[in-house]
Amino acid sequence: MTFDASKSRVPSARAIAAQRTAPESDSRPKPIKALHLGSGDPLLLLHGFMLSPHCWEQTATRLATQCEVFAPAFAGHWGGGPADGWSMDVYTLADRIEDQLDELGWRTCHIAGNSLGGWVGVELARRGRARTLTLIAPAGGWQVPSVTQVRVGLKFLSLVPIVEIGKRMGGFAPANPIVQRFVTLLLSKNAAAVARRDIAAVITAALHCPAMIPMIVGSMRAPALEDLSTLTTPVRLLLAEYDRIIPNRVYARRYLRELPDTADRILVKGVGHVPMLEAPDRIATLIAEHVYASRTRLRAV
Repeated sequence: MTFDASKSRVPSARAIAAQRTAPESDSRPKPIKALHLGSGDPLLLLHGFMLSPHCWEQTATRLATQCEVFAPAFAGHWGGGPADGWSMDVYTLADRIEDQLDELGWRTCHIAGNSLGGWVGVELARRGRARTLTLIAPAGGWQVPSVTQVRVGLKFLSLVPIVEIGKRMGGFAPANPIVQRFVTLLLSKNAAAVARRDIAAVITAALHCPAMIPMIVGSMRAPALEDLSTLTTPVRLLLAEYDRIIPNRVYARRYLRELPDTADRILVKGVGHVPMLEAPDRIATLIAEHVYASRTRLRAV
């Protein structure tokens, strides 16, 4: 069974939860604690480092025609709960997400995660919370300690002064065409396909992420991913062809090598690190295909 994007609709009764309503004259994006919409199979969507549920809005709306979609903000990220101390890691984020799943009454659910969200998704799958797992340009595919790990940490550390400058610019940075262009090219391949509102939300989220430094510190201290070949959850790996944040030739090696032979390995052409921004229909279809393929498998639980 495949996903029909033509049936997309904007949910009403279960629309965006905890989203503040902005005056008509104020088009600036507002913090979202979580998106919760649609009905059907439970589907958890996890965003990347320094992002927010905004990056899932278009994809979530499409998936909500056939799934109950929940896309929360990570702790320490824009719209999420407070950060814990000076160091945070994937396991802390997974703990918080598990608490939210328990509140929803979701013992298990389908999980799709982008970048850091994919890394957290792997951890949730190991805890038995995933029915299926879709990894979209997942982070964490490095050994510890390693040059690759240090390189990632330094890359994000280099963004700290840029973020601090952006904070001092107030509301000017998210709406600035030059800043928008730079961020769009960093995260996507086809800049023209990314809505200005969406990229403004990306920039705003990055400027309101108290977990930035704690997560960088925590990721340098955290243990490496366990052997991915031991995952028993059905996995679909989606790699972005033009990933400029964690290029496939370096950071996807462990995923490609270690995931079980039964895992789907798909190169998504013509997209960057956050493909939901420029290709929401394609990403929704790829997630939905994996979700509904699982229905044909009979499993004892």
